[in-house]
Amino acid sequence: MLSRGAVSGRALRGAVGSPGSPPSRGLRASTRVPSAMPSWVIDRYGPNDVLRFTRNMVFPTINFPNEVIIKVHAASLNPIDLSMRSGYGATALNMKRDPLKLKSMDTEFPLTLGRDVSGVVMECGLNVSYFKPGDEVWAAIPPWKQGTLSEFVVASGNEVSFKPKCLSHTEAASLPYVGLTAWSAVNQVGGLNQSNCSGKRVLILGASGGVGTFAIQLVKAWGAHVTAVCSHDASTLMKKLGADDVIDYKSGNLEQQLKTLPLFDFILDNVGGSTENWALDLLKKWSGATYVTLVTPFLINMDKLGVADGMLQTGVTVGSKTVKHLFKGVHYRWAFFMPSGPSLDEIAELVDSGKVLAVSSSG
Repeated sequence: MLSRGAVSGRALRGAVGSPGSPPSRGLRASTRVPSAMPSWVIDRYGPNDVLRFTRNMVFPTINFPNEVIIKVHAASLNPIDLSMRSGYGATALNMKRDPLKLKSMDTEFPLTLGRDVSGVVMECGLNVSYFKPGDEVWAAIPPWKQGTLSEFVVASGNEVSFKPKCLSHTEAASLPYVGLTAWSAVNQVGGLNQSNCSGKRVLILGASGGVGTFAIQLVKAWGAHVTAVCSHDASTLMKKLGADDVIDYKSGNLEQQLKTLPLFDFILDNVGGSTENWALDLLKKWSGATYVTLVTPFLINMDKLGVADGMLQTGVTVGSKTVKHLFKGVHYRWAFFMPSGPSLDEIAELVDSGKVLAVSSSG
């Protein structure tokens, strides 16, 4: 993943939208449906100047009966979008886009970036019964699909959830990608949940980014004691979000500061690098304590070595580290963003109950 985790940017208010009400039918056969739409796209990988605005991006189509088309009211940017713009992960993502090489054109371009969306369902596939046209929804679109910096975007129904009622579209668009990334790390990989998290000591490295600010609120909602590591200027925000202890990594040797605290049950690492060399020593031994990092070489390995060798190298790396730390009495895990409508359902409940806030991250 990225060196600082996935940090949500500000939501982009529906600048790419256009007036007009969505069709009321589930099948797109109306002549009123346009054949093109405005989008921000790239035609090659590179710096910011590869971004191009067009009004002629191909309108999305429903190719599978479980898909929906969403009219975008707001989208947001994450560091993954900046990295993808430069070509990060292209090898793995292109394999995911067309694993059998069935496409007539051997290119992913023009490519639309943007992962988060908040909007309204325009059209539903034949097997979609959970949503209907007109529903307000939010989603995080996987990076191997066309993104959300468009007037419309297509998503699988199991990637979509009803938007929290208490949030505007702009606020809602800041949460899905970072929320699901944190949910993947804490719950699906780390094994923490509402029933087992109470009283656990949790350390979050890189706590002031998008994933960190969400993770703080998530584990606090589940009853954990949270230690947040960030810069001094983010300490007030950390306390507001519920962090019990806030450590300024600029105020001295971070490792030594953390070693003065009681050991932890769970560590979420959004920073990576040298932190991994000492962070696992802060965990309680032989108690099921777990370290989860979002900074992994998976996509980089595939970009550098190709699909087969990259996957092999990745498997060797994670396997050796897992076994090494298991013998020391702690669990070592990698986590990634995972699209999930059901997880967004649970996140929406936390947001509507006031336990999770939409935060403009400070980095």
